[in-house]
Amino acid sequence: MTAADAPAPAAPPVVKCLVWDLDDTLWDGVVLEQDEPEPFPEAVGTLRALDERGILHAAASRSDPSAVSRHLAGHGLDDWFCAVQAGWGAKSEAVRRIAEALNIGLDTVAFIDNDPAERAEVAAVLPMVRCYPAEDAGRLPERPEFRPEHVTAVAAQRRRLYRTEWERRQAEEDFAGSRQEFLATLGLVMEVRPAGEEDLARASELTVRTHQLNSTGLTYDVTELRELSGSPDHEVLVARLSDRFGDYGVIGLAVTRLDGDDAVLRLMLMSCRVASRGVGGVLLGHLVGRALESGRRPVAHFVPTDVNRNMLVTLRFAGFAPVGEEDGHTVLAVDPRGAVPRPPGHTRIVEAR
Repeated sequence: MTAADAPAPAAPPVVKCLVWDLDDTLWDGVVLEQDEPEPFPEAVGTLRALDERGILHAAASRSDPSAVSRHLAGHGLDDWFCAVQAGWGAKSEAVRRIAEALNIGLDTVAFIDNDPAERAEVAAVLPMVRCYPAEDAGRLPERPEFRPEHVTAVAAQRRRLYRTEWERRQAEEDFAGSRQEFLATLGLVMEVRPAGEEDLARASELTVRTHQLNSTGLTYDVTELRELSGSPDHEVLVARLSDRFGDYGVIGLAVTRLDGDDAVLRLMLMSCRVASRGVGGVLLGHLVGRALESGRRPVAHFVPTDVNRNMLVTLRFAGFAPVGEEDGHTVLAVDPRGAVPRPPGHTRIVEAR
């Protein structure tokens, strides 16, 4: 193969979170110098435009946390931010902590700062994070990496969903018992149903955005999902989750091919927002049960990536064991004659038709 024949490198994923420096980047001045700096209008415009597309905002600032919080609130900006790291450590460490707190991959994080030395430090330590100078703030919404293919109802509410997740995290930190005991207090309910027309855009968005709890990395556009949903040889199911704090929205997708005596799971994924809830195993357990009840052997395809090892662990805990390879995919199956592990009992499944 010549260089001309080589496939083009894959485009980086769409940005999920933009991490802002604050002083001289989001606003014109330095809070600790008592400037009472005003936000740059073009920066506020970008906050609003990206939020409407479902892109989150966070802040990493060299400043006093209380001063930052007070200034954000004083200008009505605090509600825009899902995470704020203020202090005197390295910006790269602040960005890393934000990605961990939001449970998103660093390759979906962007960073904007007026200081070239700060951008260089983040780029050197976290080369997968895309960095931009402050003067580009007003132009970011025009860039392709900030333009998701679909802007769904869930996308437009993503900030609210993540802020609600912060409330859950605080409740968990204050809870005196074990993690499993805390999950049992949430009243988790998963509704599993065939994908309807109103679900297709969100389902397609999930295939593009979700990388960690994802079995094969396959992506489907709305037209492909519509065709599969109408095919007698396929099932396209979506999963919606709720708890006592509120609705998570549609957070899971399963695409199954009915192939003779096998129910072949071609793609199963769960939003990174709910990875910590252990509900990936719940959906898998439900899919295994559906296949066995229909007299079919549960089969799954798996394609390893840099970030989806947890998906393989989830498959193995659900009773899937490797049985071969097919088209570069690891093929796993559940032995119908064996005992099938029971999924965690903290989530109630509701099956809708």
